Amino acid sequence: MSASRSAIAVLLLFWSAVAWGQGGYKTAPAGPLNSPDVPKALEEKLQAQGARLVSDKGAAVSEVWLVKSATPGPSGAGSDAVYSNLSVGALVGVIHFLASWSDFRGQPIKPGYYTLRYARMPQDGNHMGANPYPDFVALSPAAADTEIDKGLKFEDLVKLSKQASGTGHPAVMSLVPVSQGASFPSVVQDDQGRWVLQTKLGDLPIALVLVGQVSAS
Repeated sequence: MSASRSAIAVLLLFWSAVAWGQGGYKTAPAGPLNSPDVPKALEEKLQAQGARLVSDKGAAVSEVWLVKSATPGPSGAGSDAVYSNLSVGALVGVIHFLASWSDFRGQPIKPGYYTLRYARMPQDGNHMGANPYPDFVALSPAAADTEIDKGLKFEDLVKLSKQASGTGHPAVMSLVPVSQGASFPSVVQDDQGRWVLQTKLGDLPIALVLVGQVSAS
């Protein structure tokens, strides 16, 4: 029995490595966002320096530009949230996928530019225990997110983000705590095998899961 269990453990480790990819990632600088697919008014809200995620084979897979400053949330908002000082629906930045990708739920996302807006997981029976942290960003097609000067109500954000996923659920990526002693920007691998971009939203350190999905069903 002990030999069988050892063999099973080895197989699980093997398939885990395959599932998450045996390679790694690093960050590289990305210059100012300048694309005909992104409205100029949106580009002007972004930091001049972005972060590019590059595979260990040298292929760029995504680029992220955050806004110049964060929109604070209401006093006392979401004490259980990692980023309780952010306002739900606030614009966080823009992400560019250079090839087909998957969101945190494993939903396929087409190549292109998407806005990132801050959201929190609803505290209901469908979401309880789905993820240790309630903080997310919802992705929406950059060309469709036209009200960039104001925050969106949660229900409006969900509706807009469904245009990115093409499903009945918004396209989302998880926000997690920044690791102690982090450098910015940098990418680190967490204990679930996911790759996390650590960067700054204005003066606010922030960590965004770029590669990997939720482990809970």
